Order: sequence, then structure tokens, then C-alpha cells
Amino acid sequence: MRKTILTGLAVLTIGGAATGILIANAQPAPPPAMADQPHRMGWMHNDRDGRHGEWMRRMRTFALVYPQEDRKLTPPDVQKIAEAFLLWRGNHTWKVVDVAPTADGAIGFSLATQEGSVIARFAMDPHSGRLTRVS
Repeated sequence: MRKTILTGLAVLTIGGAATGILIANAQPAPPPAMADQPHRMGWMHNDRDGRHGEWMRRMRTFALVYPQEDRKLTPPDVQKIAEAFLLWRGNHTWKVVDVAPTADGAIGFSLATQEGSVIARFAMDPHSGRLTRVS
């Protein structure tokens, strides 16, 4: 009787451990909190306002959208991106103007005031989306 009980307990223990291992392998561990990782570089650990990993949380929000190798941006796409950037920063007064392809294959655009005064000129690579300031 005693051997039967011990054998039953051993089977349950081994079965439970095996099930736990299978479940642990089926699900990835949740990402650790940024504050629990003191080995990270300072710029990754804290930002200027002392918010821990704020940019990492924002990046995880859009993790569903995978970036393509060639973005195949067109002038209307670049205009939308630039306008979205202004809105994202809370600027409702500046405009995106002079959106056109440049001689080197980039797509140029300018930021202007409501009156039309150009503030700065930029160029965006249509393949990578890399932005450079021209003037």
C-alpha cells in the first residue's frame, strides 16, 4: 500500500514537472522591467526626464508593424510622414510644402509657416526612409 502511494506521488510529481517544462517552453518569458537591468547603458536605462524605458514601451506598442526593407516611398507618402511628424510633436501651424523628387533620387520637402516662409528643407531616401536636413 505504501509503495503504491509513493509510486503514485512520484508519477504525479514527474508528470507535473514535465507539464511545467512544456508550458514554459511554449510561452516566451515576459520582457523584464527596465529598472531591473542595471547592466544596460545609461541612455537605454533612463531618459532625460527619468522615465524608465519610455521609448521601449512605445516601440512595443507598434511591434506588430514590421518595417519593410524597401519602403518604396512616393512624394505623397513623404508628405504624410512629415505632416504626421508635425502633428505628433503638437505643431498645428507649420505646413509641409515643395514635396518633389530630387536629382539624387531622394524626395525633398520643406517646412513652412502659415504665411509660407520656409523654415527648413529636408530630403528623405525613398528606400530606407532616412531623413537628412538640406538647409
